Amino acid sequence: MPLQPTGTIPLVYSQEVSDAISDGAPVVALESNVITHGLDYPDNAATARKVEAAVREGGSVPATIGIDDGRILIGFTDEDVERFASTPGVPKVSSRDMSLVLAKGGLGATSVASSLVAAELAGIRFFASAGIGGVHRGAETTMDVSSDLIQFTRSKVAVVCAGAKNILDLKLTMEYLETQCVPLVSYRSDDFPAFYCVSSGLRSPHRVDDAVEIGRAIEFHWALGGAGGFLITTPTSAEDAIDEAEVEGVIAEATAAAARDGVHGNAITKYLMRAVDRATEGRSAKANMAVLISTARVAGTLAAAHATVISEAVR
Repeated sequence: MPLQPTGTIPLVYSQEVSDAISDGAPVVALESNVITHGLDYPDNAATARKVEAAVREGGSVPATIGIDDGRILIGFTDEDVERFASTPGVPKVSSRDMSLVLAKGGLGATSVASSLVAAELAGIRFFASAGIGGVHRGAETTMDVSSDLIQFTRSKVAVVCAGAKNILDLKLTMEYLETQCVPLVSYRSDDFPAFYCVSSGLRSPHRVDDAVEIGRAIEFHWALGGAGGFLITTPTSAEDAIDEAEVEGVIAEATAAAARDGVHGNAITKYLMRAVDRATEGRSAKANMAVLISTARVAGTLAAAHATVISEAVR
């Protein structure tokens, strides 16, 4: 793979991603944490390939991000997917941890926040994630707010997601995004979705049905001096969704159990998601896979539309 250093950060591009960026083709960044900390092997590797295929179906080139021996990988080869999927104990790396993991060496799986840092360094303007982090329930006493929200204010990358995970306080998450002036648009939907639930029950501040219009809005945001990202939500399909009321009851019980068991910090997300998966007898895991793929496909479509806006502006 060609090595293309940017400043002092060693970025290693896959040939496909390198060619796409050189040609001005649309590229969508993807996190590697969903490979290492999601499903078990080999289902995680198979899902990663399906997610990349979905980006291509949307008309863009996928660029899965990861850390390997002091370098940031911008685009995985098939061998990289296998290695990350089959290696046990790969640490999850957020933006706070990137410098230390790069200095130490070894593998690191990027989260939403760290993937945004890498995407901006690499010149990639779009990123896809099934569900972003947000303000945790009880944050008024714990101050538990995801670094994803902070990174949205810093990295000039458009983020396409199925809203935030429903284990979070979604109303406060939307309030935080508003306070930080992060644009929030729902693509072809009226509501803010909740990961594998079609709706959180909260109205989105903006609905846009045209992909090119979203591309223009992104460019206007940055032209107006917007320092950070642009958040676009797209709901999962109704046939793949989990009922919101069913999930809410499980989360309430699991949150109380987590408090009793002393589970907090980064561990709380996995604890609650596992509780939902057990209660739904695996249906939430299948819904998780479905939303990963559908979000990636929409991100590919929107990135391609944005590339059209850029090319027309250059003419």
